[in-house]
Amino acid sequence: MNWRKQNERELRDRIQAGFRYAYSLTEHQQDAEDLVQQAWMKCQKRYGKVRNNAVFFTAIRNQFYDHLRRKKIVSFASVSASDEEALIDTGQPVAGSSDDIETILSQLRVEEREVIFLHIVEGRTAREIASITGSPRNTVLSQIHRARKKLADQWRETRDVKESIGDTSPSRTRNESL
Repeated sequence: MNWRKQNERELRDRIQAGFRYAYSLTEHQQDAEDLVQQAWMKCQKRYGKVRNNAVFFTAIRNQFYDHLRRKKIVSFASVSASDEEALIDTGQPVAGSSDDIETILSQLRVEEREVIFLHIVEGRTAREIASITGSPRNTVLSQIHRARKKLADQWRETRDVKESIGDTSPSRTRNESL
């Protein structure tokens, strides 16, 4: 009976980790749940059992990109400062709360969000991320570096905007550096 409880706990933890990964890719709860379910079913069908997170994460990633190709969604990174100013003028949240962090993360490309999630949240090394994503290790290292720089720059920019309007909310008292 003890073995069964341990096995159920491992499965629950694997599914939760898969959901967090899928959510970092999709930024939408229902889409993440669908991805996890589809990937789980594919792994079950192919292997009979989902033995580790690496296989499960790869299945989630493949399902995500298959879905993107079917919908023909293409995301482009902003290359000019005027594009960033246009984002501020649209009335999006500026800085300090969890909504602000989500807004900043949503401005990363999918590939950058993916490597940041795997590296920071899951604690994976660049070599492990390269194995999961099928990218060279140095590419993964570059993506992590670029994503961290974008996050830090965006955080500083939103913090400066918030200071310029005189907002001194307590949410800024935590460590502000990335």
